This record gives sequence, structure tokens and C-alpha cells, in this order.
Amino acid sequence: MEKIITLDKSNIDQEHICCAISDKKCKDSYELKKEWLKNEFDNGYVFRRIDARAKVFIEYGPAEKGWTPVDAPNYLLVNCFWVSGQYKRQGYGKELLRLAIEDAKLKGKDGLVTVVGTSKFHFMSDTKWLLKQGFETCEELSSGFSLLVKKINIKASNPKFKNTVISGECEYKNGLAVYYSNRCPFAEYHVTNSLVETAEKRKLPLKIIKLDTMVKAQSAPTPATIFSLFYNGKFVTTDLSACMDNRFDKVVKK
Repeated sequence: MEKIITLDKSNIDQEHICCAISDKKCKDSYELKKEWLKNEFDNGYVFRRIDARAKVFIEYGPAEKGWTPVDAPNYLLVNCFWVSGQYKRQGYGKELLRLAIEDAKLKGKDGLVTVVGTSKFHFMSDTKWLLKQGFETCEELSSGFSLLVKKINIKASNPKFKNTVISGECEYKNGLAVYYSNRCPFAEYHVTNSLVETAEKRKLPLKIIKLDTMVKAQSAPTPATIFSLFYNGKFVTTDLSACMDNRFDKVVKK
């Protein structure tokens, strides 16, 4: 098993952050994600990955400082959690999760909480796998999102979604609206380039809302603050590939 390392301000400039490592188009987006991480390290954010050129990593931090519209005081909020390619089914996911749980215990937290798709959503953790690891569903939304919790303190209150996400709708009812943040190194480029071109080609109105502060993210109309696409006010997808001309129609028609 490869060594697991923790990124922080002392080494992040020299280390990769797993996604978009070699994607030249997303170079600027990649650096924006690094800057986002640097800022969040001051809020207790943790980024762990294996010491290899691979997408095997976990990110989490105090839920009170999370960029997600959930109420989960004294929990750690797990954001991206990914094991890909040849590293699947080798114990890396379980080890990364174990380290997060141990971290929560050391910090006196009540447990872990994470947002997933009730069925699998793009750019979100594997729901079925997390349930097998002892997470439980504490809330589901009609838009297809679920809130999962793994308690350390069984007497602790359940986390819950904020009211802003309950309806599954946003305020922009004409054409496309996209909410995104620099939590992902792909988002900035594909929203501000690919999606703009795709919308113009189809003569669709497009409203871009960048969640560039924690306050904005915590009051967003979607739990998926990396990327969420709405059409005529209704949530459509978390799939960033919908920004691309050759994928948009297939994804939006689902």
C-alpha cells in the first residue's frame, strides 16, 4: 500500500491535488483550487492523499466552516472522497475513512457527515459504499440528494440540510443557471468557457453564480456547491461534463 500524506501550507505548492494534474486547459482552475485549500487550511480543513500520481484522496473539515448548506454542529464534513483506477478495492478508501474517523475522535467531534446522491451523482462520493461503512441516511431531498451521517456520539443530534435547498429550485427561472465554486480544479474553466459556448450555441440564457465565499456557499440552493446546473429553475445535474457541447443535450434531457 502506498504511503498516505497530508497536504498543508508547508507542502501544497510542491504537491499535486489529484484532479486535473495534466489538464492544460484547467491550469488556472487548478491553481484556484490550491488557493482555496490554502485559505481553508486556516479553518481546520484536511486534505489527504496517497503518495502517488493518482486520484486517491479525502477532504474534510469542520461542518460549521463547510462550503455546503448543511447544519451539522460539531461534525466533520466530508467533501471530495475518491479512489480511482488501479487503486480500487485495495483498502485505500477504508484507510482514508479510518483516518478521518480517528481525527474526528481526537477533535471531540460527534461524527462525520457528507452529502451524496440518493442514487450515484457525478463528482460525489459513492453512496452505496459509504452505507456499507456504517453511514446512515438522515435526510433525503426530492432533487436527489441525501445527507449521510456516521456518528461517534450516538446521542448527538442528526445533521440536516438548510432550508435553502429543500425545494430543489433556484431563483432564476429562465434558461440555465449554474452555481459553482473553486472547490474543484475543473469547475472554473468549464463553467466560464465550455458552458458559455454551449449556451450561446443553443441561444439559451445563462446565469453564472460563483460561490466565492463560505457564506454564499452555505446559503446556496443546492447541496452540491462544486457544480450544480439548473434549467428553468429546476435542478438538473452535478455532472460537469454537461458544460460541453457534445454532452449537454444528453445530460439535460435525462
